[in-house]
Amino acid sequence: MKKGILIFVIAFIVLVLWYVVSYNDLVSAEETVSKQWANVESQYQRRADLIPNLVATVKGYASHESETLEGVLAARAKATQVTVDAGSLTPEKLQEYQAAQGGLSAALGRLLMITENYPDLKANQNFLELQAQLEGTENRIQVERSRYNEITGSFNTVIRRFPKNIIASLSGFERKPYFEAEAESRKAPNVAF
Repeated sequence: MKKGILIFVIAFIVLVLWYVVSYNDLVSAEETVSKQWANVESQYQRRADLIPNLVATVKGYASHESETLEGVLAARAKATQVTVDAGSLTPEKLQEYQAAQGGLSAALGRLLMITENYPDLKANQNFLELQAQLEGTENRIQVERSRYNEITGSFNTVIRRFPKNIIASLSGFERKPYFEAEAESRKAPNVAF
C-alpha cells in the first residue's frame, strides 16, 4: 500500500512540476510577443514624430497645399489615437490599428507626391534628411512587423501543440493575430511604359 501511495505522490509531483514549467514557458512566449509588439509600436511612433517636422518643411514651400498638409496631420492624429495593448490584441483591434496606420501611409504618400511640383523643396537639405529618416523608419516598421509575425507564429504554434495546448486552454492563452497585407497591396499594380 505504501508503495502505491509513493508512486501516486511522485507522479502527482512530476505532473505539477511539468504544468508549472510548461505554464512558465507559455508566459515567456507571450511576453516575447508583447515585447515585439512594443517594438512595432515604437517604430510607428517614430514615424508619427517625424511628420510635424516634415509638414512644417513642406508648408514653407507649398503653403497653398493646405488641404494635403491638413490631411496628413489629421491622419497622424487618428493613427496616434488608436492604441492596442499587447495583452488584449485581437484580430479586430489589429485591423483597426492597421487601418489607421494605412491611412497615415496614404496621406504621407500624397504629401510626398506634391513635393514633385516644388524643385526648391526637393533640394532643401532639411527636407531631404527628413525624407531619408522617413524612408528608414518605413523600412524599420516593415522589419519589426515581420519579426512580430515570426514571434507570433512561434507562440501560436506552441499553444496549439499537444500537450501544451491543454495548459494554454486551461490558463487562458489565446492565439495572437498576424499583420496582414492590406487589400489594395494584394493587387498587382498596372505599370505602363
